[in-house]
Order: sequence, then C-alpha cells, then structure tokens
Amino acid sequence: MAAAKTANVTARIQPDIKESAEAILERLGIPVSVFIDMTYRQVIMHDGVPFSLEIPQKIATRDSITEAEFNKMMATGLAQAKADDSLTIDEAFLNLRMEIAK
Repeated sequence: MAAAKTANVTARIQPDIKESAEAILERLGIPVSVFIDMTYRQVIMHDGVPFSLEIPQKIATRDSITEAEFNKMMATGLAQAKADDSLTIDEAFLNLRMEIAK
C-alpha cells in the first residue's frame, strides 16, 4: 500500500492568534495539521466557507449614542445595582463575547 501524497500549506499569522488557537487545539487533542485538513475538507463539503462571514453589529459606545440614551443606560445600571441584579465579571465577559459573536 503506497503512502498518500501530501502538500504543504504556508500562512502568515499574528503570533498571539497562532498561540491562542494552538493552545485550544492542544487541549482538544487536535494537531494543527489535522485541523487544517478538516477545515479544507469542510470547505469542499460545503462548496464554500463552512461558517458565517458577517460583520457583527457594533456595540454602542458613548460616542455613538445620544445623551438621552446614555442617561437611560446609566439609570438602568443604577437600578440593577440597587436591586443587587448583577453578574460576576466572568458572566459579564461571557455575555459580551456571545453578543459580539452574533
């Protein structure tokens, strides 16, 4: 039985992105080469990119909202604080990540 031929893939990527992704893949027990192969196979199976490529809706910033919207947001936050209706920092960041991913 002859060994399957292989081809090399070369890509430039920011070091912190590479390290973060590879750390996750390592926790999953997936070598980078296997992940790349799986991704290419999914592109073939979907006849395109196998995930959504959308620009997420931007999160409101102080510069992008009116004075009334800002005051309403602050009043809501104050009412939540007074009612002890709050989240842990981990819950807040998880919610933020989920909102950004939409």
